[in-house]
Amino acid sequence: MELRVRTSSLLLPLALALAIAIVSVDVVSAQQKFGINYGQIANNLPDPTQVSGLLKSMNVNKVKLYDADPKVLTAFANTGVEFIIAVGNENLQTIASSSGAARQWVSQHVQPFIPATRITCIAVGNEVFTSNDTGMMASLVPAMQAIHGALGDLGLDKQVTVTSAHSVNFLASSFPPSTGVFREDLAVYIKPMLDFHGQTGSPLLINAYPFFAYKADPGSVSLPYVLFEPNPGVRDPNTNLNYDNMLYAQIDAVYAAMKVMGHTDVPVRISETGWPSKGDDDEAGATVQNAAAYNGNLMQRIAMGQGTPLKPNVPVDVYVFALFNEDMKPGPASERNYGLFYPNGSPVYSIKASTGGGGGSGIGPGGSFNDPYYTSMFSSSSRLAVRPIDGRAGITESSGISEHDVSDGGGCPARRIIPLSFLHTSHPERKARKSLGVSLLTDATRSELSSPLICAGGLTARTE
Repeated sequence: MELRVRTSSLLLPLALALAIAIVSVDVVSAQQKFGINYGQIANNLPDPTQVSGLLKSMNVNKVKLYDADPKVLTAFANTGVEFIIAVGNENLQTIASSSGAARQWVSQHVQPFIPATRITCIAVGNEVFTSNDTGMMASLVPAMQAIHGALGDLGLDKQVTVTSAHSVNFLASSFPPSTGVFREDLAVYIKPMLDFHGQTGSPLLINAYPFFAYKADPGSVSLPYVLFEPNPGVRDPNTNLNYDNMLYAQIDAVYAAMKVMGHTDVPVRISETGWPSKGDDDEAGATVQNAAAYNGNLMQRIAMGQGTPLKPNVPVDVYVFALFNEDMKPGPASERNYGLFYPNGSPVYSIKASTGGGGGSGIGPGGSFNDPYYTSMFSSSSRLAVRPIDGRAGITESSGISEHDVSDGGGCPARRIIPLSFLHTSHPERKARKSLGVSLLTDATRSELSSPLICAGGLTARTE
């Protein structure tokens, strides 16, 4: 059970009000095309009514929850914001075995809030394939079917879809992306799930974090490749498609894996991706600079309506993790530092506007928060709430984070190159961490690369 305690400090409403008022001046009028994950494992978060105002000022109209918090759903009534809500893993077996339980869940968590609050999707379970609980895995599709049936009984199935969120480590291989394939031990569960998606028209949700690939081996992983920054990319020898970033390669590997199972009719949506602004000493790459670059460059690409190399005409659909830093999350320091905002409403870092080409860094050379280079949906609030220490965005007094030396992602020694190929191995960093697999390039595969600096793809996903 999540612990949620919200402060009632007199300073908090003021900080949020100032952030909202100033951000709204500079934000582009059009709705942002990315969604946001609204996690609540913290004891200092603002009231949902304040969060509603903050997101409205940002023109963000898609939010994903990890439950169906009635206080949040009520606070966002009549705002037009679309919600993905969730059925917890602990409820899967009960709902799978009882249509009455499914109907009760929908009656309690969905029906009272529609149509005032736009609940458009229910995620049944979160990363169930990363556990060893075969009972829960077997209950996933029946639970999805039960929730969908309950929506139908209540006349809500046309406006609310049913899906489930999964770590990309359900893939046994993802390099080249065209050879993506699901793990054999999960096929018995994944095939009926894809059949359900195909029948109902709902998307497959994927949690993907290139950060973990870089963290696992910063000496071999190309930093520009994982941060959407300029790099030669890697060519898929089977399709001749070139990939200049890890996330898109992961998405196309999922599409390839679904095709093997007979499905080309299921859209893929990235339900979680992000980069932490701070980490423990052994968490390479967890810096303000890299977080700003990853999220800023990603948002630029989303704003352009960019698709992956395999599906260039299908805009990538992403929910960024996360809205706030969450101070009560267990695990390494990075887990508590994925937020775009501090709980008081001030931005953790400045990022570039959601316009322009996606290949530039999220941090400008020699720039500052007052520099035109930093026009962004957070820029005005940043100028108010944080002040650069050394003239570069991202290194701020309010962040409490010092600058770290970061690899420039240059060429990798040939003997240490790691491709986007993943064979599952144990990665027991903490209970919520899943697995990270890598395999060494063969000489033949290495010759297919457009540059020797391609170094990794990560299947590990963090969880809420």
